[in-house]
Amino acid sequence: MTELRLRVDDLHWREIDGEVIAIEARGSTYVAANDAGTLLWRALAAGTTPEALADELVRVYGIDRRRAADDIEHFLAQLTDQGLLAA
Repeated sequence: MTELRLRVDDLHWREIDGEVIAIEARGSTYVAANDAGTLLWRALAAGTTPEALADELVRVYGIDRRRAADDIEHFLAQLTDQGLLAA
C-alpha cells in the first residue's frame, strides 16, 4: 500500500476550533476543512493509506465502507489537484 502524506514545504496549517485552516504558499491557495476533512488531514499529516482513511471514516461516522471509499477518493483528488500531497 502506498503511504500518503501532506506536503511539508510551503504548506502551513493550523487546527482552530476543530477545523483545519491551511495556506499553500506556492499558489497562495487557502484551504479549510470541516470535521471529517480535519480527521483526514490529521491522518495525512502523520502518513497514512487510503484504506486507513476509509477505516477511520467508518469508525468515527458509522458510514458504510463504499461511501467512505468514495469520499476518500474525492478528498484525495482535491488535495492532488491543489498539489497538497507529497510526491
